Amino acid sequence: MLELRRGEFRAFFEAPERAYGRDSLFVSVFDQDLKRFLSTRENPLFTQGDELACFTAHRDGRVVGRIAAHVHAASNRRHSWNRSSFGFFDCADDPEAASLLLGAAENWGRERGHDEIWGSFNLTAMGPAGVVTDGFEHPPYSDQVWNPPHIPRLLDQAGYTREFPMAQFEIVLRDVDLDSFVTPAFHDLRAEASLIWSHVEVRNLPRLLPEICDAFNESFENNPMFVPLTHEEFQFQAKDLMWVLDPRISTIVRHQGEIVALLLCIPDLNPLLRACHSRMGPLSLPRMLIYRGRCRRAVGIIQAVRPRFRGRGLAAVMLHNVMTAMRRARYEHFGITWIADQNIPSLRNVMRGGARPLHRLTLFRKALR
Repeated sequence: MLELRRGEFRAFFEAPERAYGRDSLFVSVFDQDLKRFLSTRENPLFTQGDELACFTAHRDGRVVGRIAAHVHAASNRRHSWNRSSFGFFDCADDPEAASLLLGAAENWGRERGHDEIWGSFNLTAMGPAGVVTDGFEHPPYSDQVWNPPHIPRLLDQAGYTREFPMAQFEIVLRDVDLDSFVTPAFHDLRAEASLIWSHVEVRNLPRLLPEICDAFNESFENNPMFVPLTHEEFQFQAKDLMWVLDPRISTIVRHQGEIVALLLCIPDLNPLLRACHSRMGPLSLPRMLIYRGRCRRAVGIIQAVRPRFRGRGLAAVMLHNVMTAMRRARYEHFGITWIADQNIPSLRNVMRGGARPLHRLTLFRKALR
C-alpha cells in the first residue's frame, strides 16, 4: 500500500537514505539544521506559515520518498512570476511513489493559484538548486546537490521540461599552474594602495555578516532568478559559519573601508556528515573541529565582486590567493557550487583556475493550468 503523509520530519529526514541506500553518494545536512531550515516559525525566508509543505511517500509503512512544496513570494514579486517550487525531491526508483509526491506538490501550488511549478530549490535560487543530470559517479562537496540517475528520468516521465543548464565544478589543486595568473595586471592590483587584501578573522565574523550580505546582494543584483537577501535571512543561513569557515583560505578585499570582493571557503564537511549519518549529537562539534585539521577537500561557498570593480581581474587574484593558501594548508581538491551555462565571465574565471565540471544540472518546470 502506498500512502502520502505530510509534516513528519523524521521520515522526511530519513527518506533519502531509505530510498537510495546508505552506500549512495547523497549527503544530508545535519538533522537539526534541516529542521531549522524547514521551520516556518524560525526561518525568516517564510513570512507566512502556509508557504511550505513537506510530504513523504510510504510504501507498506516504509518511507520511500519525500518532496517539499514551497513558494518564494519575494521571487515572484521581483520577477513578475506566479510560480511555486519543489525541493528536496528524493525518491526510490518507484514511478508510482514519484507521481504521488510530485502530484502533491503540484496540487499544493494549484490550490494557491500558481501557474507553474519548478525546481529543485532547497529552498531558493540562492541556495542549493537544480537536479543532477550527469556526473552521478562523483561525490558532491558541501552545498553541492546530488541525486541518482533515476530522479531526472522520473521528472521527465511526470511531464516536466528541462531548462537553465548549470554545472558544479572541482579543481585538482596539484594540477593548477598558479604562475599563469601572474600578469602585469595581477601585480598592479596587488600593489594598488586603495585595495586592502585580508583574511577573515573568525571572531569578527558576526559583525562582518551584514557587510558581506550587502556585497553579495550588489554583486548578484542582475543575475537571473536572484533575490536580495535581508540581513536577517543571511544571518539565519550563516548562523554556524564561524564554526566551519577556514580563515586561511578565505579572503576579503576592501576599498575605502567597504568590502568590494570576497571569497569564503570551508572544508568539505560531507565525509564527516556521512560518518555520523548527519545526526547531530553531543560530540558533533568536537568531531568537526578535529576533522577540519584532517580534511583535504575545500569548497567555496560565497564569492562576490561588486559590479564597479569587475573587469579588473579581482576574481582571478582572489582565486590565485585562495588556491595558494589551500596548497599551503594541504588541501588537495577545491569544489565550486553551481554556475549557470550563461554566466560566461564566472565560467571563464573558474576554467582559468583549472576547474572541470563535476556534475551537470538543470531545472525542471511544469505548467499547473
